[in-house]
Amino acid sequence: MPANESPAVLLLDPVRTGAHYKTEARRRGFSTISVYTVAREVIAENWPDHADGDDFSVYSADADEILTRIDSLGVRLIGVVPAMDSAVHLADTLAERLSLPGNGLAKAAARRNKADMRRVAAEAGLRIPRYVLVDSTAKIAAAAAEIGFPAIAKHTTGAGSYGTYLLSNSEDAARTSTMHAKNQFGWQVDEWLVEQYIRGRELAVNCFSHDGEHRIVDIWEYRQPDDSDYDFPYWESAKLPEDDPDYRAAADYVRAALTAFDVRLGPSHTEVKVGPDGVHLMEVGARLPGGPMTDQWLEHTDLNPFEQALDCYLGVRPACLEAPVHFRQSCGASAIRNDGPAGTLREIRGLDEVRKMPGVDKVLSIYEPGDHVPVTDNTLNIPIGVWVSAPDYAGVVDLLARVRDTVELVIEEA
Repeated sequence: MPANESPAVLLLDPVRTGAHYKTEARRRGFSTISVYTVAREVIAENWPDHADGDDFSVYSADADEILTRIDSLGVRLIGVVPAMDSAVHLADTLAERLSLPGNGLAKAAARRNKADMRRVAAEAGLRIPRYVLVDSTAKIAAAAAEIGFPAIAKHTTGAGSYGTYLLSNSEDAARTSTMHAKNQFGWQVDEWLVEQYIRGRELAVNCFSHDGEHRIVDIWEYRQPDDSDYDFPYWESAKLPEDDPDYRAAADYVRAALTAFDVRLGPSHTEVKVGPDGVHLMEVGARLPGGPMTDQWLEHTDLNPFEQALDCYLGVRPACLEAPVHFRQSCGASAIRNDGPAGTLREIRGLDEVRKMPGVDKVLSIYEPGDHVPVTDNTLNIPIGVWVSAPDYAGVVDLLARVRDTVELVIEEA
């Protein structure tokens, strides 16, 4: 492309939290080309205003088609940004073909596909759950029996716990008719990962990397109401203090994992479980986490994650690698779920009171009285989200408990 064309950044699936990249690009005077790889019907249903702020919008998941469309726009691309987990592999493919900063192609698929992810982790000597890859739901029961119960079945390219199923016994494993044929992004599912269920704490480790150096920003725990096995991890989450007994082991494991997966630049969100025999990989996400984490960083730290992530994708060393991120408050979030049955929402009690609580930073509510509320099983159907902050971890946990004690969903069974 001619050198005098205006600079532009390529944003892949900039919806939800990723829409903040548009604001950051505009602040710098860059044009934004947004590529939407998610199925059109999924975009229309969940993000009808997705194209707001785009200079150009492209709807495709095919690298050749995307590059052909871009070539006709008269812009000079300077960076490629995976704004959502749906497109981390495609972002690296495009960056490589455009000779722009990225994490390369050698392990791009493994940074997205959970089966490839398990293979690469095993080759690197990282602890992982036992697993079997199957190409049909009809094979899940046999695979689970081979792995041993409890087991987990999940889409290899899923996200947000959509299409993830706890298999406590052979009866669960035989009930495959309700398993989604498409993933959260509207793509046909043609393989499933059936793996050992790891009991233990589930942690999310957030990092920034540049030139292979990894800086831990923070670690959050996905807190559960009790010790029961689960397939949907979002109930409460809280930022761990650095003196937590599992902090160092999780941080060391994730640094090794990022190196093994060729994550040399950019933000990452890696989920692990700390079991009786150590840390196990759940998922490497070579992209920013979603809200509440990025929202809380903007509110309570000196880190603008979208500014520094964009620096990474432009090949610039981010400021957070020079010094630890400063947190003014500890942070957490509550997911007020409908654990069943599905039904019609009649009332939400206590929400106005929660909004007035000191330390409640944000309240999200996606349903109104009269709406059908399904059983919460993925991040797109959490009825209420509450972001909180307090001076320390204990204060966050206390506030989360008060929020949960105050809010009630009144649902009439369908």
